[in-house]
Amino acid sequence: MSHFIDLKMAVAGGKRIDTIRLTQELLAAGSLPQEIVDQSLVPGMALVGEQFRCNEIFVPEMLVAARAMKEALKLLEPLLVSAGIKPKYTVVIGTVQGDLHDIGKNLVSMMWKGANFAVVDLGTNVTPERYVAAAREHGAHIVGLSALLTTTMPAMREAVRLLKAANLPNLKVMVGGAPITQAFADEIGADGYSDDAGGAVNVALKLVGEAA
Repeated sequence: MSHFIDLKMAVAGGKRIDTIRLTQELLAAGSLPQEIVDQSLVPGMALVGEQFRCNEIFVPEMLVAARAMKEALKLLEPLLVSAGIKPKYTVVIGTVQGDLHDIGKNLVSMMWKGANFAVVDLGTNVTPERYVAAAREHGAHIVGLSALLTTTMPAMREAVRLLKAANLPNLKVMVGGAPITQAFADEIGADGYSDDAGGAVNVALKLVGEAA
């Protein structure tokens, strides 16, 4: 059990070498890949999100932690795939049309991966139609729309409109970014909003009914 906790803290602390070593040791000791994800990676990234919300760490520390988590996933994902184990939920994410900023989107994407969501990252300058096509293709449970420029907020509105009009089963739409507020999210009909990457995990879990 202590190794699970050690790995959780290594991930949260962004200690890449320790993360790799502890993941390898847990596998060698017979721990299941899914156990490692559930007991170390997910709690580790949850801790990072909580620390970020409390202003105990900032974006650089979040990025370092996410990169450490990705090193563990490189070891675990092939084993999960070979065992036929897939994340329970799929999310599609992208920065809206007309906007090329991606730091916030990338942070949310990495946090979602750390929370064991399958993430389809469409990149930047994503048209409303492309969100709909990707959501349909991948059977997405959530589509996340990011924007940094106020000039691209109409594109976010249009993307939400098209996603809702597509009537895809059980699909929820989340929005976020510097100019976005809860009031705007409500106005355009989004199902969820978060003002930071850590919060985006909690909102996503609530939307799929897996909130603690």
